[in-house]
This record gives sequence, C-alpha cells and structure tokens, in this order.
Amino acid sequence: MKKLAYKLNTSMLRQLLISVIALITLFGSTVHADNKVVVTASFSILGDLVKVVGGDRVSVVTLVGPDEDAHVFEARPSDAKNLLKSKLFVINGLGFEPWATKLAKSAGYKGKYVIATTGVRGIKMSAESEHAEDAHSEVDPHAWQNPENVVLYVRNIAAGLAMVDPAGASTYLANAKAYVIQLQALNTWAKEKTGSIPLDKRKVITSHDAFAYLGEAYQIKFLAPQGGSTESAPSAKGVALIIKQIQREKIKAIFVENMSDPKLIVQLSKDVGVTVGAKLYADALSSTEKPGATYLKMMRHNVTQLVAGMELN
Repeated sequence: MKKLAYKLNTSMLRQLLISVIALITLFGSTVHADNKVVVTASFSILGDLVKVVGGDRVSVVTLVGPDEDAHVFEARPSDAKNLLKSKLFVINGLGFEPWATKLAKSAGYKGKYVIATTGVRGIKMSAESEHAEDAHSEVDPHAWQNPENVVLYVRNIAAGLAMVDPAGASTYLANAKAYVIQLQALNTWAKEKTGSIPLDKRKVITSHDAFAYLGEAYQIKFLAPQGGSTESAPSAKGVALIIKQIQREKIKAIFVENMSDPKLIVQLSKDVGVTVGAKLYADALSSTEKPGATYLKMMRHNVTQLVAGMELN
C-alpha cells in the first residue's frame, strides 16, 4: 500500500509540476504580449506600414480593414475601446479620414498621434474631384499611391513609435531604413514598367479619382466618373464626357477598385464596348490570399495591371 501511495503521490507531483510549468509559460507569453506597444491605424495600408516598422515590438489594431472603404466608415463602440488601449494613433491626414479625430475625441483618447502624410507635397484636387461631404479638403489625400511619399510615411511612423517607446527607437529606425530600400526598388521598377508605354497611350479609366499621385509619378493620365471620395455621386454630364473621351481617344484601360461599387464602371465599359481589366487596390489592401495583401504587393499588382491595360490603348 505504501508503494502504491508513493507512486500515486509521485504521479500527482509530476502532473502538478507540468501544470505549473504550463501556467508559467502561459503567464510569461501573456506578459510578453502585454508589453507590446499597442498602435491603432486608421486603415489597412497604414496598418501594414506600422507592422513593418514596428516589427515584433508592436501590436496593431486596424480600424478599416482589407477591402473596406474608409470614405464611408462608421466607428463602432469596440473601436473606441480599442483606441483607448493604444499608445499611438496613426492616421493618413489630408482629410482622408475626418471620422478619426471625431472618434478619438468621443472616446477620450489621450495618447499620441502620427499624421503619416506630414511633409508630403499634396496634389490639389480639381473642383469636380473634391470630397462630396468633405469639400473643405482641397488636397488629394491618396498620397500613398507614390512610393516616394511612403518613404515619408514610414519615417513619420518610426519617429512616432520611438516617441512612445524610446527603448525600441533603434529597432524602428533600422526597420524603416530597410523598408525605404524596398520602396526605392519598387519606384525604380514602376518607372521601368510604365516607361515601356508611349506617353500618348498612358491613359486609364478608374472608378473613383484615387490615383493622381501615381499618375504624377509615372506620367499616366487617370480619368474617373466618381470624385476623390466614393461618397461623391458622379454626374450624368461627367459620365457622358468620359464616354466621349474614351471613344475619341480609344482608351481600353478601364479598371474598378476593390472597395468600390463596380456597377458604374461595368455599365460604362458596356456602353463603350471595352472589357473591364483586373481589379485594382486603391484605398485598401486585399485579404491575405489576394495579390494586394501588403503595400508592396498592392503597388506591384496595380502597376502590372495598369501597364497591361495601357498596352491595349
């Protein structure tokens, strides 16, 4: 009986030790997770950039996710709760997400901000391209469509992360520098790809006016029936003018974006007898299994499809 009791006690002790070790491991991993710098990003493209610069030191919450439209986003109570847990709130600025400051104010957020477009030279929108409900904004907010602007984005993000987490400053700086090299390589590649198309063929139709910075960087003329915001309603006169221009200039490069309603472009393409090209990623990344899952992948996909479309012009 004593031997049996001893065996039982030994077995119970071993099981107890295993349980204790498991609890210690779980507790340790929880502490590690809690030690991460919690950052809220307004939309998916910024969320990707924060993850790249922050690496393992940050935990990123993205308010407007992949394939979602930041122009029509409405914050939920859970978004306010998540924001209050954050040390840093990263927004695009230039009037892209006017709801962001309203959310922060209503939530009572006291943390730091990064306006990613700080230092970016904005492109002015034409009168017909201004945001329908945000007409005070005269600058096109889609600055990420030029990789040279994203160099400023990641440097601003690195500075913001260093501000709230000084111990990680060297890590953020190193990550930003490494990513800038990739952005520069992307820009060189995009210039080579678009440079293969004669200037008179660099004309593209898209759902809404989100590609002015890409157009300026690579000398592409973008036309859109919808303005800078997906909330703006295209006028019948504007659509008629675009149809005439498509027919006159024989434009065959017609695309719809992942977060836009395709009905207008599909109808327009039928009216002019042109097939709609592959989906572009404008204001949002794609889900992980699609070709626009990161900023770098998104841009390479977009440029590749745009070049393929312009080759048909």
